[in-house]
Amino acid sequence: TAQLTNGLPTTPASLPQRRITNNSLSMLNRNKPPITPSPARTQRSPGSGRPSTGRMRRSGQPTPSSVEREQAMRDYKLSIEYKHLKQHCPGGVYLVPSFNDLRLFHGVIFVRRGAFTNGIFKFTLQCPPKYNNVGTHPIVSFSSYVYNPHVHPGTGEVDIPVAYPQWDPSKHFLVTVLTYMKRIFYVKDYRDLSPKEQRLLPNQEALRLFQTDQEGYRRRVLECVRESQRSVYLNDPGCTLQFSEETAVHEILRDAMKKKFGGSGAGGNADEVSGVVTREETLELIGEVAHGADFSVPKK
Repeated sequence: TAQLTNGLPTTPASLPQRRITNNSLSMLNRNKPPITPSPARTQRSPGSGRPSTGRMRRSGQPTPSSVEREQAMRDYKLSIEYKHLKQHCPGGVYLVPSFNDLRLFHGVIFVRRGAFTNGIFKFTLQCPPKYNNVGTHPIVSFSSYVYNPHVHPGTGEVDIPVAYPQWDPSKHFLVTVLTYMKRIFYVKDYRDLSPKEQRLLPNQEALRLFQTDQEGYRRRVLECVRESQRSVYLNDPGCTLQFSEETAVHEILRDAMKKKFGGSGAGGNADEVSGVVTREETLELIGEVAHGADFSVPKK
């Protein structure tokens, strides 16, 4: 085995001796590649005098911080929730994302039965930056006037925190909020709520009128429905959900749907569309109308 003498290796006598001089060491050192310190170790934070803990990508761009990665994951989960609504959104409810804000949605609900029948109520759904965290509720606010015990009379906000005091992102989603929002228009009795829950409802006047004067409550609701119909063409600035008045094209298409999908038989109504019309059937009908097919409805 090799031995050390004065810091230099020596070999046993049985092996050929090889003298290492200072010139030989200098030649070896010149052939070695220079050692450059790691950028992550030498990079210093501006003004701190200490090495920076941030790493650099090979492209020269800084890697995202843990906060940025967490926010990106929350945004991704939100996009998955919205995609889920394509198959599971409650009937009569439509939601469209904003152009400028990933976490802002514009929506409308068409109420088809009950006290609010024929109501067209517009709303916004805002997800806070920390949405998808425990305890962070989405905010649903009606821009249309809604007279309902579950809707704040001044702000139009729905009582989502009252309905879900402990928001759990593993159990509660956007579809949960939209389903609850739709359900408040079909409540027939508030006796199922405890006294404490009733006190938490944002519109106490509407609750009192519902419990003491049903006829007076229906009158206020009817006014609210008529107001929603009158203001349906008043589009809020920046809203991605726009309503426009009917033109001749809409009338032709409506008549075509009545003729092709209208009720028939003794109990049918030719002025109404019976059953569910699929997207494919609607597109096929639009193509037929565009090619000049006759769908005029005979006058009675």
